Amino acid sequence: MIVRAGTGWQTTLTDLSLILFMICASALSQAEDAPRRAPGKPAQASPRSEPTGVWRAVPGAPPLGEWLAGQPADPRQIVTILAPYAPGGQSRAVALAGELARAAEAQQRTVRLLVEPGADAATVTLGYDQPDMMLARGLQSVPARQPASQGPPT
Repeated sequence: MIVRAGTGWQTTLTDLSLILFMICASALSQAEDAPRRAPGKPAQASPRSEPTGVWRAVPGAPPLGEWLAGQPADPRQIVTILAPYAPGGQSRAVALAGELARAAEAQQRTVRLLVEPGADAATVTLGYDQPDMMLARGLQSVPARQPASQGPPT
């Protein structure tokens, strides 16, 4: 009995899958309905990480200071306050952001404020996304590990 390798239905299915992949890749590369950026506005990377905690200013939520007191304190974390505002409501959003910042600072937290147009409730996130300079400052309080003594230098 002679068995011929590569002549089964699996090979045919593999070939068809590869052909379908190549057709889809070609069609997607030529698609015109992808969102375009306005010329002259370069994309900027956000220095944010995944939050370890999220608080929203909604009815029934605990006060921000109380919520922060229940979160583990870490000098590498930063509290980011996002205060969105509707047209004409910028001054109220700034005032709310200031209140929330004072509550966070009372808990000895580093705060970043963002006030921008939007329709949602104010949101506070807690995460490890401090800029490098702040991160280095927060780590200075941790004692550095001393290398083991190797004896006198030769």
